[in-house]
Amino acid sequence: MSTNVTDNSYDAEEMTVELDLEDGTSVTCAIVTILTVSRQDYIVLLPLDEKGENADGEVWFYRYSENPADPNEEPKLEYIENDAEYEAVADAFDEYLDASEFDELVEDGEEAT
Repeated sequence: MSTNVTDNSYDAEEMTVELDLEDGTSVTCAIVTILTVSRQDYIVLLPLDEKGENADGEVWFYRYSENPADPNEEPKLEYIENDAEYEAVADAFDEYLDASEFDELVEDGEEAT
């Protein structure tokens, strides 16, 4: 299953994409990060409601690819159907979150001194 992606950012600090889902609905998502696992890129998206918020903290993982020959071509997202692949991406995201929290602690500690 493929998902169409349209880049649009309404906030300079938060990059978003508009996903057109197969059921005909559209969802605006904040891009959390792009991870590389076993030489494959994956995008982590945070679905947002009409107010631009996410109340439950749920994130979506997609296989991500760009066409380097045509930088104007929209990136492609694909569902991750393999459970082992999905778990590897989820583990990599957990590590990303742990590193981000550590970086925040270090930055906070530097500001306090």
